Amino acid sequence: MANTQFVVNTHRFDPYKNFKFRIKWDGKIVAGVSKISALQQSTEPVEHREGGDPSMSRKSPGDWSFEPITIERGVTHDPEFENWAKLIWNIEGDAAISLKDFRKDIIIELLNEQGSVAKAYKVYRCWVSEYTALPELDAAGNAIAIESMVLQNEGWERDVDVAEPTES
Repeated sequence: MANTQFVVNTHRFDPYKNFKFRIKWDGKIVAGVSKISALQQSTEPVEHREGGDPSMSRKSPGDWSFEPITIERGVTHDPEFENWAKLIWNIEGDAAISLKDFRKDIIIELLNEQGSVAKAYKVYRCWVSEYTALPELDAAGNAIAIESMVLQNEGWERDVDVAEPTES
């Protein structure tokens, strides 16, 4: 029986794991990202009825949207999240806001267990709609301090130039 799930690595039966990944923007890998929410699109159904068939409604596709993406990482001194968030809102006022650079295209790469890029997705025209610099702090807690941001986006697609890597 042929394995059609993996064309290059026909010996592989297990799907890729969700714990090896990286994210890039401005042409570089962003350090320390520990969690990325799902890439999800949705289409709102439009319901309608025909006059000659009043007992049955039909559905057709309507508006579609791409859900926001949440990115999390442990708090460090790397300013990447904060710098991007400041392009939308800045304590120095409207003149400090960048209307030119606040949107970025990003790349999310899923890696196989050997660290090779197995799949990649291009996410277009992202901008920061929420930024959490510090989580709730708790003196009785025992957890990593996490910073996060929510990225609005105008769509994503799989990078079809990223081929299945050969595994040894």
